[in-house]
Amino acid sequence: MASSADSSPTRWGPKEQRSLYLRWFYLADDDGDGRLTGRDALKFFAMSNLSRDDLKQVWAIADSKRQGYLGFSEFMTAMQLVSLAQAGQEISQDTLAHADLGSLQPPTMEGLDKKLKKKSSGNKSGSDIVAYHPIESPMSANWFNSKSGKKIALKSVTSIIDGLKKSYIEKLRPLEKTYQYNDFVSPLLTSSDFDAKPMVMLLGQYSTGKTTFIKHLLKTSYPGAHIGPEPTTDRFVVITSGPDERCIPGNTIAVQADMPYSGLSSFGTAFLSKFECSQMPHPLLDHISFVDTPGVLSGEKQRTQRSYDFTGVTSWFAAKCDLILLLFDPHKLDISDEFKRVIMSLRGHDDKIRIVLNKADQVDAQQLMRVYGALLWSLGKVLNTPEVMRVYIGSFNDKPIRETAAGPLGMELFEREQEDLMSDLNDIPKKACDRRINEFVKRARSAKVHAHIISHLKKEMPALMGKAKAQLKLLETLDEQFAKVQKEMHLPAGDFPSVDEYRETLSAYNFDRFERLRPKMVQGVDDMLAYDIPGLLKQFRNPYQ
Repeated sequence: MASSADSSPTRWGPKEQRSLYLRWFYLADDDGDGRLTGRDALKFFAMSNLSRDDLKQVWAIADSKRQGYLGFSEFMTAMQLVSLAQAGQEISQDTLAHADLGSLQPPTMEGLDKKLKKKSSGNKSGSDIVAYHPIESPMSANWFNSKSGKKIALKSVTSIIDGLKKSYIEKLRPLEKTYQYNDFVSPLLTSSDFDAKPMVMLLGQYSTGKTTFIKHLLKTSYPGAHIGPEPTTDRFVVITSGPDERCIPGNTIAVQADMPYSGLSSFGTAFLSKFECSQMPHPLLDHISFVDTPGVLSGEKQRTQRSYDFTGVTSWFAAKCDLILLLFDPHKLDISDEFKRVIMSLRGHDDKIRIVLNKADQVDAQQLMRVYGALLWSLGKVLNTPEVMRVYIGSFNDKPIRETAAGPLGMELFEREQEDLMSDLNDIPKKACDRRINEFVKRARSAKVHAHIISHLKKEMPALMGKAKAQLKLLETLDEQFAKVQKEMHLPAGDFPSVDEYRETLSAYNFDRFERLRPKMVQGVDDMLAYDIPGLLKQFRNPYQ
């Protein structure tokens, strides 16, 4: 029997905890890849003698991001929960949050000491444990350097994200390359696109408090931040974690393989000169990245053309982001032409959009009621959905709320609204893996429809004479061609792209050079959606279910 006292040193603090749990993790992590899969956990956690239901709850809390594995920090959380459960406490997030983790003794693990001695006797003076650093540096990054369609060994897949990468490289990427999906819809994915942290993008007219909102969340300013009543943020800024405080220029960040921004190169130097990455060490940025954007132009300023495709860039970020915050303030409720185009470019990402009515303490309760109604009326004309968007009301800055304007009822309202928004933001890392799956499936369906459209246009072209005339006619009747493809292939109308946008892109291509339909390739994507993805979710679900 290995008790916690046998396994732990005399002095017990955070350093000793980490050292002990590192030895345990080294033992449990059979292949040394820094990931404890469900199969590994079943064997190791059984030594705690907790019931299956208790261990199911332990895994659910430790793997709150639903990655399908435990890294070292998640493993430590699991061990702390096991220790609390053995002490008779309830296994919950609240119990963990209120526990004195600094002095919490390690759990009792039956037979662990014997296994540790056996493991260390197999090593020379335990040097392997000293050299062991459980850092999750996925080997799957190298898969993207291989030839498209190359088979990847099933044993290499140790997480849901790895499984998505495998499916993409083997089945989806070949289809995208064949039918030039990257030219029409979205660039080919890289390893960093799958591994990227969740992102939150802030959009709004100038001086609606976008930069101040980020500063409020971080409780500090970030490198390169400028705040003022005039349009201060004149570029797209990604705020992410890093070892030190610095700003990285756009051209540099777009070529970094470990960053998911290589796709922005397609917008050219004019955009990249207006793009930068602001890095700083911060606990919140370890889990979420923020995208601060230039103020959307309104009034006379709209006459000045930007040097890059602003709407295209916001659309690119919208596809990558997990949450999109549209900020308004009580004095800037009008939706300009550019703002309307930006909101329209978010089509297909409605589930990510949240509305924030900022600086709400600048008006009294009666005015606020009118402002809220006017905002919903303005949005109703732009957002073509029957549902009402969630609107958060508050004053998201570091200054105290103006009670004279808000009144006691307003103070309580603002506090509750802020709590709701914070709860929404805190849920983002937990839902990140689900969001990746959702976006991947959405992309696969879109690529499949694209393949059918391109192959149909190729099929409609004449063999010898009148090719130019036939192509022109196909472009003019593109909406009819879409309807024909939908009917013949039994595809959902909601999966089809915008006819006007496609017509504009197609006009630069020679339809005769398009590929004919390859049924085997399309069937591979169908099988991936019908069998591979559900199988992957089943393989990496909670091992105690």
